[in-house]
Amino acid sequence: MKKYFIFLAIFLLVCLSLIFFAKSFYPAVDGAGRFKVELDLEQLDEHGLRGALDGKVSVSYEFCIPNTVECKARVKAIDETVQFMPGSRGRIGAGTDQCLCVGSTHQKNYRAVLYSLAELSCVGRIIVCDFE
Repeated sequence: MKKYFIFLAIFLLVCLSLIFFAKSFYPAVDGAGRFKVELDLEQLDEHGLRGALDGKVSVSYEFCIPNTVECKARVKAIDETVQFMPGSRGRIGAGTDQCLCVGSTHQKNYRAVLYSLAELSCVGRIIVCDFE
């Protein structure tokens, strides 16, 4: 019986360690936030690149925000790759009072960046930017 409890204790410690590691690797996102990121993140490696080993490429993404200095500053503080394109609609369909934003997954902690952007109330959706 004592061996059973030792085994159970070790098993529980391992499970708790895995849960802690998973939570620290993937930042928490509110219930709606995780659905805002409409990119297939499973295709990307740890550097934010996808494709064959001899031809990996980054993925560009786009979203729109209100065209205000405050919103742009909040986004730029999170995503250093973001480029603002006011007046452009993009595939996302930015309105006349909105600013199209384009970023890249080829950056440190790209998942955390995407999830942090998704947590902003001024960001509705984040989609792949194909530059069509």
